[in-house]
Amino acid sequence: MSKTEHSTAATSRPAAGTTSGAGSSPATGRPGRRRRWNATDLGLIAVFAALVAVSAVVPAIPVGALGVPITVQTLAVMLTGLALGPGRAFAAVGLYVLLGLAGLPIFSNGRAGLGVLAGPSAGYILAFPLAAAAVGWLAAVVLRRTTGKVRALALFAAAMAGSIVFVHSLGILGLMVNARLELSKALLADLAFYPGDVIKNILAVSVALALHKAFPDLLVRRARPAGETTARA
Repeated sequence: MSKTEHSTAATSRPAAGTTSGAGSSPATGRPGRRRRWNATDLGLIAVFAALVAVSAVVPAIPVGALGVPITVQTLAVMLTGLALGPGRAFAAVGLYVLLGLAGLPIFSNGRAGLGVLAGPSAGYILAFPLAAAAVGWLAAVVLRRTTGKVRALALFAAAMAGSIVFVHSLGILGLMVNARLELSKALLADLAFYPGDVIKNILAVSVALALHKAFPDLLVRRARPAGETTARA
């Protein structure tokens, strides 16, 4: 191989210590994807898990005689998805659920333990991590492809989709299994939660938009300018 060919081959190889596909591509400007969680990611997971737990302290509004109250927990769950994306949101809300099932009194009205799974609200609780992950995935797509008012409406649609597909669907299933309600009665009982969900999702989107405006790299990493080093302070 000639010296010219050797030089060309050397310059075409990635620099030592870099990983193909990690980070952003300066040529395309496409957002990169995180492959490993760092200390910041783990800190965010812990903070948002605590946020969901704290939201359970807010007094719940009882609905009917089934024992499934209206709480602000779904607001915290949707906000977690909108802010963190699918993986970290699932981890944060899943951590909250696991700690509650392990015995910490962090479910609504101070409930805790595996006995919660035998109650009428079991479906709603088990749906939380799945809803957070789904909303997080949709939010990442929305943030990459939209701006302005369209972004706000799309994030609200994502939050409502996560609520309906996961929280309400599994909640209805839990009412049918644990409260022994017929499908029609379970659907009717679940309808009481929709007005509150609309309001809570609007609030969650408003807070999420403010977070992403203040911290643009919170969910979607931007492309670094050509020549910028990763050691930037």
